[in-house]
Formats: sequence, C-alpha cells, structure tokens
Amino acid sequence: MPTLRTIRRRITAVQNTAKITQAMRMISAAQLKRAQNNIESARPYVLKLADILGNVVDAVGEGYSHPLIEKREEIKGITLITIASDRGLCGSFNNNLFRFVTNYIDTELFKEHHGVHINHITVGKRTGQFFRKQNVDLIKDYSGIFSNLNFTVAKDIVNVAKNEYFKGKTDKVIIAFNEFKNVIIQRPKLIQLLPIVSTVSNTNGKLEKEKFNLDYIFEPEQKAILDDLLPKYVDIQLWRTLLESFAAEQAARMMAMENATKNA
Repeated sequence: MPTLRTIRRRITAVQNTAKITQAMRMISAAQLKRAQNNIESARPYVLKLADILGNVVDAVGEGYSHPLIEKREEIKGITLITIASDRGLCGSFNNNLFRFVTNYIDTELFKEHHGVHINHITVGKRTGQFFRKQNVDLIKDYSGIFSNLNFTVAKDIVNVAKNEYFKGKTDKVIIAFNEFKNVIIQRPKLIQLLPIVSTVSNTNGKLEKEKFNLDYIFEPEQKAILDDLLPKYVDIQLWRTLLESFAAEQAARMMAMENATKNA
C-alpha cells in the first residue's frame, strides 16, 4: 500500500504535468492565431492573382503555350512534396498524413501510372524521418523551416521542383499536406502543383479563349503578363499550403495538449 508521501508525490507530478501541457496549449493557441492571420493576409493576394490570371487567359486567345501548363502525354516520373511538422506532440497530425500519402501511392498512383518513378521532397523534420525509413528517392529535405517560415523558403522548394520538372526528371508535381478547416478539423489533401491545372487549358497546354464581358487594355501584352504571372502563381500555391499546414499543426497540438491537460 502506497504511503502518504508517495501519494503526495504522485499528485504533485500530475499537477506539474498539467501545468506543462496547459502552457503548451496556450503557446499553440497564440501561434495558431498568428498562422490564421497570415492565411487571411495572403488570401486577397491569392484571389486577386487568380482573378488577373483568369482575365488574361480569356484575352490571350488560342495558341499560347508555356512549360508550366503543358500536360505531358506520358508520365514517367512524379515528384511528391509532403508537408508535415518539425515537432511532435500534435496528436495524429503527422501519422494521418503519412498513412494518407502511403495509401495514395500504393493505390491511386499505382493504378493510374503503373511503374512510374516517384521521388520525394520532404518538408518538416518528422516528414524526412518517416520517408528515410521507407528508403524512397529523396531529392531534398527541408527540416526546421517552421520556426522561421517565410516566402523565400516556399520559392526555394518550388525552384527545386521546377528544376526536376524542366529537366524532364519528373512529369508531374503533387503536394500532400494537412488542410486547415478549423480548430477541430484538419484533413490530409493533395493538390497538383505542376503542370498548373486550369479549367481553361487544353491537353496540349494551350490556353483556350472564352467569352468575357469586360474589354481590358493590357500593358504589356497578354503573353508577357502570363509569362510573368504563371511562375508567381506556382510560388503562391506552395506558400499557401505551407501556411495551411502550419495552422493545422498548431490546431492539432492545441487540441492534443488540451486533452492531455484534462486527462492529467
């Protein structure tokens, strides 16, 4: 039978654990707020860029082609950019994504592109650790970026992916990340980064002309604008997924620490 001193020691240990988890929950809540603010700040730029891109596409007419929108007939290589976290203590945040990606590779990719070579770009320390154990073809690992997340990192990741794409080492680039829905819900999601998927591009990568109601005056000409906007669009897409993933991570950690505090 435990002594009174042993019981008091256990009570103190539990109380100290509860204080630690509560402090971590508060830190995650503050970081989540900043992450949400960053998403809100980036959203007007993303929407306006997509709007401008759509208007220019409508006006450019048929015949415009760009490497970033050309759909390749044969898919021999795919680059998968997986974004998870640097740290743990965030519930099933990382494991849910890793299971999702593994299942996607083993089922959908296997059926759609049988025999395709898959290489990886990992973002987050936990991501790199997981995929190294799988003995995959790893192009580059980005660990420790979330302590100082900035747009320069996003551009660097895109440049690595584009380098593989332009050299013909990969024919499609896909991002896997946890989408931030709200504090309770974070869902694994896939989006295609390259070639740019657009409802106005045909299978040859040439942009189809559609009717538009407003008559715009473009300076410089439309093709020059698209040549400038398309790379920016790719950069901002990757940046958006980094922001979403970071917000989702903080939400998952906040909930995990809240549950740990209650159970302490």
